[in-house]
Amino acid sequence: MKTDRIENLNYGIVGNGRTAALISETGSVDWFCVPDFDSPSIFARILDKEKGGCLGFLVGDGYRISQTYVEHTNILLTTFTNEGEGSFEVFDFMPLYRTFDTGKRYMPAELYRLIHVKSGSPRIRVDFAPKLNYARDDVSFKVENDHIKVISSQNNKDTVYLYSTLDFRSILEKKEIILTGDQSLMVSYNQKLIDVTLDRVRLEYSRTKVYWLNWTIRSKKFSKYGDYIERSMLVLSLLSYRRTGAIVAAVTTGIPETPGGVRNWDYRYCWLRDASMSIETLLQLGHRNSAGRFMDFIQGILRSKYDRFQIIYGIRGETKLTETELTNLRGFRDSRPVRIGNEAYQQKQNDSYGYLMNMIYSYYSTFQVPLDEIEDMFEVVKHLSRIVTEEWRDKDSGIWEMRGKKAHFVSSKVMSWVALDRASKFAAMLHREDYTTRYAEEAKRIREDIFRNGWKEGIQSFSQTYDNEELDASLLLMEPYGFIDAGDERYVKTVNTIYEKLSYKGLLFRYRDEDDFGTPSSAFVVCSFWMVRGLFVTGRKEEARSLFERLLGYSNHLKLFSEDIDFDTKELLGNFPQAYSHLALIDTALLFTEEKEVYKFLKP
Repeated sequence: MKTDRIENLNYGIVGNGRTAALISETGSVDWFCVPDFDSPSIFARILDKEKGGCLGFLVGDGYRISQTYVEHTNILLTTFTNEGEGSFEVFDFMPLYRTFDTGKRYMPAELYRLIHVKSGSPRIRVDFAPKLNYARDDVSFKVENDHIKVISSQNNKDTVYLYSTLDFRSILEKKEIILTGDQSLMVSYNQKLIDVTLDRVRLEYSRTKVYWLNWTIRSKKFSKYGDYIERSMLVLSLLSYRRTGAIVAAVTTGIPETPGGVRNWDYRYCWLRDASMSIETLLQLGHRNSAGRFMDFIQGILRSKYDRFQIIYGIRGETKLTETELTNLRGFRDSRPVRIGNEAYQQKQNDSYGYLMNMIYSYYSTFQVPLDEIEDMFEVVKHLSRIVTEEWRDKDSGIWEMRGKKAHFVSSKVMSWVALDRASKFAAMLHREDYTTRYAEEAKRIREDIFRNGWKEGIQSFSQTYDNEELDASLLLMEPYGFIDAGDERYVKTVNTIYEKLSYKGLLFRYRDEDDFGTPSSAFVVCSFWMVRGLFVTGRKEEARSLFERLLGYSNHLKLFSEDIDFDTKELLGNFPQAYSHLALIDTALLFTEEKEVYKFLKP
């Protein structure tokens, strides 16, 4: 299914639910933030090849390098082969498992690189170039008994540690090292209280491998596209901040939607929309614990039952995500500015309530929970419903976070309907007929308003907003969330019109009208997956399958997707790996695996 194209995001991801690292197809750690997802980077070569910093292996030109994952795990395997010198492989992982004494998860902020010599005596040099605080700080090195201490020259309290079985001076001076047996490197945010021996590294590897094997064996299995589904599930698991249940949209910042453009955002935060959709998918595939942790997160961000929801939060529930620029970094392919923080936290997006409410209903209609928990959640449901009832008539920034305008976005109105429709069903489940009727009546008013103002005869489609006749790929979500039947003539026409007008070179625009930053010039991955479903449910199943398989061919060498794809080169663009893209891949793949079961959790 692979296609010939330029690939610039050929990275693998390893992580443990606290943070994650991106490792290039040549085995270089080019992005790693410690101790958490949203912490400053210590390696950021992905954003600046010269200044960003990395941890890699320098080998001769005669080496062939290949990369895959250890089957059914999030352990990355990079193999280096030279017919004359020999071969070795590097197992990259971050420890994750439950301890025997406490039963709690062990997930330290550290990255292991286990080197296994397969044959001969390979020659390497270690490229160890840490750059702390997003490469804003110079560093110094202090060689101690069992580690190299990396110290910020601007703040001597800011340190990281490198443990290795290799000679420290050879590492720091990039001297050639002949590998005659297994070795290891480990980067840690903290100084270790145990000896990091080779046996210890092997033990950490084995425990982590068992954890991931147990995780995947609990997941539903599928004969068609099962490898893509499993990899996407494993990615979604990595994007979950296990300490709070928050799910980050991606692990990077600053990877542009278009090279040289300014649509470069920080995605290391929790969007309620993206997280809710991810949890729905994991819930459907058998991972209740992830859903439970996210429920805890939702309850945790409400200090009282009258608090307002934001569309986006920090991974610990932070409400203020001030946006600043990293002027010292050139950016991915010279795309500036590089931003940290995200001003979208101040936006109003009415659609978020619908995604969240749908997930809440799905969870509590599936599992039995203690009375006090469901009473707490009913307060959340009533609060959300009150907000939606009061505000669904207002303009908002829409699903695509328009920064310069507000409008009556049809997709926002649809998801407001979803919010109250699911609230009504939630209340009915609790036998609260007063709330059931109240929410159902308001949902009916929203639905009538959408049909009256959102359908445009002139374009034979629902429109992006009440006040224009532009198209928007988010309109494709009207059917899977139960707002309209797939056989409804208006939905069929909407699918056909969007496919005709927003398709370009086999991919989909989100929309084609000008926004705050001009006209979009790359394809949004999730929209193309939505179109697959639109074609499928309206009877164009072979076209749907063809588009889906073509999309799979645009993933990188490890079946990973970012946010965007270049229309011409088909290279991946945007922050990486993207939760939104992978959850849509899973949901779409299910169309071709268990047709009768698809989206049963969306349509009560």
